[in-house]
Amino acid sequence: MTYKIAVIPGDGIGPEVIREGVKVLEKAAEVTPGLDFEFVYYPFGADHYLETGQLLPERALEELSEFDAIYLGALGDPRVPPGVLEQGILLKLRFYFEQYVNLRPVKLYPGVPCPLAGKGPEHVNFYVVRENTEDFYVGVGARAKGKKKVKHEIRRSIYRAKFGVDIDVDKDEIAYQIGVVSRKGAERVIRYAFELARRKHKRRVTSVDKANVLSHVYSLWREIFEEVAKDYPDIETEFAFVDAITMWFVKNPEWYQVVVTPNMFGDIITDLGAMIQGGLGLAPGGNINPEGVSMFEPIHGSAPKHAGKNVANPIATILAGQMMLEHLGEQKAADLVERAVIEVLREGKVKTYDLGGKSSTSEMGDAIAAKVKELGKNG
Repeated sequence: MTYKIAVIPGDGIGPEVIREGVKVLEKAAEVTPGLDFEFVYYPFGADHYLETGQLLPERALEELSEFDAIYLGALGDPRVPPGVLEQGILLKLRFYFEQYVNLRPVKLYPGVPCPLAGKGPEHVNFYVVRENTEDFYVGVGARAKGKKKVKHEIRRSIYRAKFGVDIDVDKDEIAYQIGVVSRKGAERVIRYAFELARRKHKRRVTSVDKANVLSHVYSLWREIFEEVAKDYPDIETEFAFVDAITMWFVKNPEWYQVVVTPNMFGDIITDLGAMIQGGLGLAPGGNINPEGVSMFEPIHGSAPKHAGKNVANPIATILAGQMMLEHLGEQKAADLVERAVIEVLREGKVKTYDLGGKSSTSEMGDAIAAKVKELGKNG
């Protein structure tokens, strides 16, 4: 089977880590009978935007629809105002392809130090399933100032509740962002979390919210979680407020198996999860549409200050490729890549600066690719 993969290296360290990810995927294909890739590269990112004024044109989205998956490096550049690239490329891809699941494995590998005292690989091994297209990321919001007639009903209700109908033109200004949770959006991602728990032989699903304060939007999330849970009587369930779960991630990470969360809270707690597993350089992520085109990427940013130095850790990107293999149904190759990463980390001969070593990006990629070849030959 030949898979057609769209590669968007992006900005900063993106091209460097993607290079190593592709290297490992090609080696996995070399030792896995019947597996092959066709990689097609796209230039979208800061340089392309500054040269052409284009972020992600409609024709490119239509073309990307024909691919089996998208492999993304990183987005973000100090020459471009914050949010332009992220909203115009990353979020546009997620929304266009309805990648409603952001899947984040939080797994501590052997040989990687954990910042939590007394915790090892046996304590940190769970998944965070983050809703990826709703909540505070739907883009409903604005800033308003001045004594004027407000036509928009949302603005009118905010003014009335917070300030009265009239706003002092000289003193009062408000900004608001609306969080939206739909029954359809919540149900499908919560169900995905339960199915993942079954597939990965996990016995507990934890739902995250803030229903005690943001009661309108997250009471619906809770209701839907309870409804879906009835279809999975074999799986234990619980609720956790987002502030509490950050505490318990640190104190007892071994408790968690599958965590499902609305978009905003998932954005926050997955970065904490990355630190628990040893750092952003080890944290992959998948933006998944189970019935459509999915996209896989490291969760770290573009790290412009490290760009071009060949020092960034490519493991998060390599593991994002491993997630892509699993999503495509190539479980044997996916397991092979993960085993290779584990062996290289356990041996500790090749370590990038974030792991306390001096190895380069390419040296780490070479070591993992060589290990894939070695393990593949040995079965």
